[in-house]
Amino acid sequence: MECSVVLDARLPGRRPDDAFALVADFERYPELTDNVRNVTVRHSSSDGLLDSTWEVTFRRGILIWSERDHLDPAARVIEFTQTKGDFAKFTGTWRIDETPDGSLVTFTSRFDLGIASLASLVDPVACAAMRDGITDILKGLFGKDTEVREIEAAPIG
Repeated sequence: MECSVVLDARLPGRRPDDAFALVADFERYPELTDNVRNVTVRHSSSDGLLDSTWEVTFRRGILIWSERDHLDPAARVIEFTQTKGDFAKFTGTWRIDETPDGSLVTFTSRFDLGIASLASLVDPVACAAMRDGITDILKGLFGKDTEVREIEAAPIG
């Protein structure tokens, strides 16, 4: 069973390019929330590709995965796909759009923990943990008063 999480945050007065630069600074995420324990980034090329390894607290344990990240500063989009790790599947995007009064940051992810026998118990908890973790990151990046809206956070399948 898959889980989908989609969140957005309006950032009045924030330039989209500045918001993109903050979102793309993954190594800073452990400073923003206790849930992200460590992020290691290895730049793999000059064409916007990089590899990152993540350690994130989940319930009483730690999820560890590596992902390939494609950063497109011109479009202000980051696409990521797990390359190995604890998820059966994990993909998503960060997108920063210009609005009349500033910026809109949208985070989208789809993931599957790959535990079919426990999916009905674990997936709702995993969706909530992802939502809460990304909310913490957005508030850490843009201020604790940042309003984060949940567009979707639900098990699929």
